[in-house]
Amino acid sequence: MATNVKLPELGEGVTEGELIKWLVKPGDAVKADQAIAEVMTDKATVEVPSPIAGTVKELKFKAGDVLKVESVLLTLTGSGSPTSATVGKSPSSMSMPSSSYAMSAAPNSTTSATMSAAANLSTHSSEAGGFYPPVAESRVLATPATRRMAREMGVDINALSGSGLAGRVTREDVLGAKSSGTLGNGAGATRAGSPQMALKIPQSTYQGPAGAAEERVAIRGIRKKIAENMQMAKAIIPHFTLMDEADVTELVQMRESLKDVAEKAGTKITYLPFAMKALIATIRDFPMFNASIDDTAQEIVYKKYFNIGFAADTPNGLVVPVVKNADQKSILEISKEILDLSKRARDGKLKSEEMKGATITITNIGSVGGTYATPIINHPEVAILGMYKISDRPVIVDGKLSSIKVMNYTITADHRLIDGAVAANFLKAFLGRIQKPGHLMLELR
Repeated sequence: MATNVKLPELGEGVTEGELIKWLVKPGDAVKADQAIAEVMTDKATVEVPSPIAGTVKELKFKAGDVLKVESVLLTLTGSGSPTSATVGKSPSSMSMPSSSYAMSAAPNSTTSATMSAAANLSTHSSEAGGFYPPVAESRVLATPATRRMAREMGVDINALSGSGLAGRVTREDVLGAKSSGTLGNGAGATRAGSPQMALKIPQSTYQGPAGAAEERVAIRGIRKKIAENMQMAKAIIPHFTLMDEADVTELVQMRESLKDVAEKAGTKITYLPFAMKALIATIRDFPMFNASIDDTAQEIVYKKYFNIGFAADTPNGLVVPVVKNADQKSILEISKEILDLSKRARDGKLKSEEMKGATITITNIGSVGGTYATPIINHPEVAILGMYKISDRPVIVDGKLSSIKVMNYTITADHRLIDGAVAANFLKAFLGRIQKPGHLMLELR
């Protein structure tokens, strides 16, 4: 007896996801609770387990397809269970691999709108037993929603020349091809408005002049989400960045003096918790930095809470864990939380709710190196603080040569809400606090 295994609910408000890859193939024996596929939503990538044991008979989709909740993923034989079985697991019980996505720690209005549009396009069986719209082999870059729309409209997406970043085919490219009557069914099809022919060379046949000198890998999983969100943030937010340096000699000394205390408390202290506390204290004087812009309603949303995101580098890309209500936690408590979140981020075990709700983000490149950078704001936030490496600086004090510890900082802001002079005053106030951590401790509340 064949049993259908369906895509379960993937989280609150999530109606669909993209199939990243199959973890099984036809003929494989599957155990109960064994992971069978990786599916990515706009919040995270999860491994979907099978509710029962059996042998894989048929895979219903291929990598890159957009799946709606309750879609039949695959069929199993030899299970002896009733047909149309669903995966009996709650989202919290699904394991989150190292490709778990966090760049959308804050709501992503563009991605949400795209996913909502895709949700209106259903996939159902045709009389011939296949799927409609038919799924074509993909050799171009495009979002799942764009691919689905192209199939629905009868446009061969592989024959279009994309106008997006890195040649990505956009929704407008598909609509343009449809309206111009260029459905892309031939090798010479072009996108609307393109002045030249866009002959696509199949990936499988192209090796380049030096043989197999190139390798092409599909942009999927966390890397795809990072690319989409970075492009969206840069397109929407008019960024500008201010840079300055701080004398952190006293901060270095304070951290050194607290190492033993932290060790006895079972943690260690980095400079990040101090930066968070100085940031929160400064925001109280400049509340526009702890805000967001509702692009749809054209409203500024001022946050009365302090959820500080911090960029964490993982083997599979950038994620942004969030320290919730950081203003209500001590330096030691924040230190423990940062270490815990960072470790689980590297292991791919962060929960989706731990990567959402940031009101402002800090990126700490100093542990790796680098003097300055121009970070991209995590939309819909309006600012991101950057902190960089510490170096020794020779100075003359009372006619004698001495040295101080110097750390560089940047503040990147959304110019729609924050003016240059305001950002300059914000950075000056922040640096004043970080340079005098003893005074900062007296200010904390």
